[in-house]
Amino acid sequence: MIKTDKIIFYTSLVVLLLFVTPMIIWPQGSQKTLFDLKLFIENVFGSIYQLLTVSVLVFVLWLAFSPYGTIKLGDEKFRFKTFSWASMLFCAGVATGILYWGAIEWAYYYKSPPFGITPKSNLAIEYASTYGLFHWGVAGWSFYCLPAIALGYVYYVRGIPTLKISNCCRGLLGHHSDGFLGQIIDVLFMVGLLGSTGTSMGLGVPMIASGVESVFNVPDSFMLKLVVILFCASIFSVSVYLGLKKGIKNLSNFNTSAAFLFLFFVFLAGPTVFILKMGLNSFGLMVQNFSRMLTWTDPLTDSRFVEDWSIFYWSWWIAVGPFNGVFIAKISGGRTIKQVILGALFFGSFGCAIFYNILGNYALHLELSGVFLTTSLIEFGRGAQAISGIISSLPGQNITLFFFTVMSVVFMATTFDSSSYALASCATERLEPNQDPERWQRLFWAFTLILLPLTLIYIGGLDSLKLAVLVSALPLSFVYIIMALSLVLLLKKDRS
Repeated sequence: MIKTDKIIFYTSLVVLLLFVTPMIIWPQGSQKTLFDLKLFIENVFGSIYQLLTVSVLVFVLWLAFSPYGTIKLGDEKFRFKTFSWASMLFCAGVATGILYWGAIEWAYYYKSPPFGITPKSNLAIEYASTYGLFHWGVAGWSFYCLPAIALGYVYYVRGIPTLKISNCCRGLLGHHSDGFLGQIIDVLFMVGLLGSTGTSMGLGVPMIASGVESVFNVPDSFMLKLVVILFCASIFSVSVYLGLKKGIKNLSNFNTSAAFLFLFFVFLAGPTVFILKMGLNSFGLMVQNFSRMLTWTDPLTDSRFVEDWSIFYWSWWIAVGPFNGVFIAKISGGRTIKQVILGALFFGSFGCAIFYNILGNYALHLELSGVFLTTSLIEFGRGAQAISGIISSLPGQNITLFFFTVMSVVFMATTFDSSSYALASCATERLEPNQDPERWQRLFWAFTLILLPLTLIYIGGLDSLKLAVLVSALPLSFVYIIMALSLVLLLKKDRS
């Protein structure tokens, strides 16, 4: 019989309510407090996030090509075919963030480039097209690989039938992973997931609402965003209710096919040669400067490029990483450690690169040719409206925007059904590889996930969204270290 872990379930719910309630009661004061806290965390702990990013990337690459890379997670054949497996891990890993940032992130770098480059210069244009590939590349996806392997190893190889992050720490913590310390780690995972998904949904909902506003001439308002978020919650609650094979897999397969069909349309309808040239140039520029981009701390100026972008992204990957680790571990039965790591790094970063190269460079071309000035809207904090304008400039206009809006809804659903599944899995005492968490709990977390993004949208501002991630990632940074050490100890013990 599947039982709910009441301590983890109720503690996570209480922590979420304690975080959300003050923001609803005192929205203006909360916004200022959150902004000050964001600056403090970035200035004091930002370098920790950067060091952890370098360390995790090096660790998972070593693990993949070490003798341990041949270890198979479980005895059965692949639980899912490669296309379905790649679709699920990609859709779960990127959310609507890839649509939001893939279209307009370049605009921020174009006006405020890194390395002291002159704004709006040719070099600024090249880096504007490049930095998104870096932030959504192998460094970020490595944060999914570590918890996926650490959890998958104890789940499939050691036969511990619980999908809890605390189990990844068993090699170092021993029996303490089953006690109070393990419960703290699991609650941190739950809170981190709620915070990171809150940010993703907080970006995606205004983008979808803007599409609805443009297509149907519905005035944009908080009520419209509320309707959008409830509609999205209904969709991913149905998907997560049906489970992995009937719901999440089918929705992910459809979403991946629809997304790449849309990108192919943009590629052909847009400036194809420009997209190809900028894409190849951006890849080469990133490869040449990867080490510098990964370790640049901007010690001599106060541009805040690193704090506002690289540290934000690393904290987001850190916060959402354990969730995707749980989900990837669950769908990766039958694959070797090397296959999981290299597959996640390749399919994840390659898929993101296609989005940035096609959608981002199309928008960049509109800016440079004067057809549509994304930067003008960005200055007034109207990023969602900028995306609607970019998509509306394509052939078909409102029809194309409607398709993009529907795709955005599905992207959100494929991430949050996975999130609900992971939350329910962690709050379950015992879960065999062929079992799903209880349906009532999957549905409960599906609707609980909307509380934080609604609150952050109510308060307003990108800084509020970024802070939710920064706060969530800080305690989880140390959990990654424990996971890595524990995994190595277990691997050495079992192979000695």
